[in-house]
Amino acid sequence: MLADLVQNTLDGLAAGASYALLAVGFTLVFGVLRRVNLSYGPAIMLGCYAATFVHLHYGAGLLALAAICVLASVAAGAYVERLCFAPHGKGSAIAAMVASFALWMQLEEVAMLALPRHLYPFPPLYEGGPLAFAGFTVRVEALVMLAAAVTVCALLWGILYRTRFGVAARAMIDSPVAAELAGINVPRISMGVFALASAIGGLAGFLISASVEQVTPMLGMWSTLKGLLAMMLGGLGSLPGAVIGALVLGLVEAHSQWFLGPQLRDFIAFLLLFILLAVGPRWIRSRHG
Repeated sequence: MLADLVQNTLDGLAAGASYALLAVGFTLVFGVLRRVNLSYGPAIMLGCYAATFVHLHYGAGLLALAAICVLASVAAGAYVERLCFAPHGKGSAIAAMVASFALWMQLEEVAMLALPRHLYPFPPLYEGGPLAFAGFTVRVEALVMLAAAVTVCALLWGILYRTRFGVAARAMIDSPVAAELAGINVPRISMGVFALASAIGGLAGFLISASVEQVTPMLGMWSTLKGLLAMMLGGLGSLPGAVIGALVLGLVEAHSQWFLGPQLRDFIAFLLLFILLAVGPRWIRSRHG
C-alpha cells in the first residue's frame, strides 16, 4: 500500500510537470493584463500541428520541431492579441475573453484543415525507458518538463525584475492608466507579454507532444483546461504558484484515479475547477480589490 502511494505520488508529480508550463503562460497573461485568454491552448495546438506537418512532409528533427512549435504558437498568439485583446485594451475583460473563445474555434479549424485525421504521430523526446530507483519509476520526460518549468520561471523573474520591459510590465500590473501617463507604450508591452506567454506555450506543447508521441485536436481544449485550473490552484498572478498549482493538480488526479478509478479522475479535476470558479471571484476581489 505504501509503495503504491509513493508511486502514485511520483506519477502525479510527473503529470503536474506537464501542466506547469501551461500554467506559467496563463499566469503571465493574467498577471500583467488581467485577462483570461481562452485561445491559449488552441494556439499551442496550432504550433504543434505546424511542427507535425513539417515533420510528416520534410522529416525535420526535434530541435527544428521545437522552434516551429514556438514560432507558430507566437504567431497564433499575436493574431489572438490583435483581434481579441488590443481592441479591448481599456474595455471589458469579458468581451476580450468571449472574443478569444470565438478564435479558439477558428484556430482549431485551421489546424484540422491542414491535418484532418484525428491522430498523428510525433517524434519522441526520449527513446529510452523510465528511470528506476528503489523499486519506483520516473519518466525522463517528466523530469525534463519540470526542469523546463523551473527554468522558465527563473528566466521570467529575471525579465520582470531586471529589464526595462519587466519594469514596464510591472507598472501595468499596478495601474495601466498610470503606466500610460508615464509614457509606457501599453499596446507594445501587451503584445510582448502575449508573445512571451505564447513562446512558453509553444515550448510546453512541444514537450508534451514529444512526451506522449502524438498530437490530436483535443490538445487545445486539454491545454486550456489544465493550464487554467493549475493557475487558479496556485493563486492568480503568481509564477511560482503556477508551478505549485500544476503539481497539486497532478497529485489530485493521480490519487483520484488510484482511490476512485480512472472514470472519476477527470470528474474530480473538473469538480475542483467548478469549486474554484464558485469561490474564485470573492478571492480575487480580496486580493486585487
